[in-house]
Amino acid sequence: MISSITEVAGIAVGHFTDPRRPTGCTVVLARGSAVAGVDVRGAAPGTRETDLLHPANTVERVHAVLLAGGSAWGLDAASGVMRWLDEQGIGLEVGPARVPIVPAAVLFDLPLGDHRIRPDAAAGYAACQAAARTAPQEGNVGAGAGAVVGKVFGLQRGMKGGIGSASVTVDGVTVGAIVACNALGDVLDPETGELLAGARSADGLHLFDTRRALLRGEVPRPVIAGTNTTIGVIATDAVITKAQAARLATVGHDGLARAINPAHTVFDGDTLFALGTGESGRSPGMVTLATMAAEACTLAVVRAVRAARGITVDGLQLPACGELA
Repeated sequence: MISSITEVAGIAVGHFTDPRRPTGCTVVLARGSAVAGVDVRGAAPGTRETDLLHPANTVERVHAVLLAGGSAWGLDAASGVMRWLDEQGIGLEVGPARVPIVPAAVLFDLPLGDHRIRPDAAAGYAACQAAARTAPQEGNVGAGAGAVVGKVFGLQRGMKGGIGSASVTVDGVTVGAIVACNALGDVLDPETGELLAGARSADGLHLFDTRRALLRGEVPRPVIAGTNTTIGVIATDAVITKAQAARLATVGHDGLARAINPAHTVFDGDTLFALGTGESGRSPGMVTLATMAAEACTLAVVRAVRAARGITVDGLQLPACGELA
């Protein structure tokens, strides 16, 4: 059985899934704080507090990372995470006050149902209340509730995306990832080459294979920038520096590109955070950690679509992996 990001010591995960339409948010808590880094590869990101994670900047550690639907509106959910952390007495000591540090990234899920319903501060707070060290739910939950993949030829030919998690352990050190996959491109299993979910044929009955379709000259449908995006968090219990956390976030994108094709397009806001709790007390070295981070991200993307379930919203039918003939 593949384990999840919560196998990393010091990490807890909570979801909030809105019952009114497919949207929600996911929080990754580092209760003891964690060294953090980020890498934004997509050309249309929606993010918060990413500048402070640059290795040259002052703040070293964060207390949580939020992933949310709702496009830029969803960034509001981070305020609820801050409020919950403040109530727990968790934050960066700044004079007489504590300020929780909560970077965040969002994905675009507004076409599914009433776009006026999106994650807010109450949603972020609820995700924190639900956080646990047990393996998080996957598929149509949290930040993956409204995720759709395979939209190069139009939303109506896409399939249901979702959120997934995985981890890898080597010599007592664990690296895990949780990824909400709302990619413009298709998702495949790189171990087998099998296409799992993505753009469908015009009749909706078969996978179309976006990569091959584009290479043979099929014309993509015009897409609005920022209406896609794969976002996630990598975490490890290895002892790492802030610069090394940034490097893990960078190589995590290699894992996304193995499972998503095309990835990092001008219409995606692909963003990965990396957290280091240091609770194992050691490190196997950056070559091994980087390999583990990419692998965990790949596995998390595959699990995201395998766990997803098809939905119908306002007449739009989006099947999931394994539901086509």
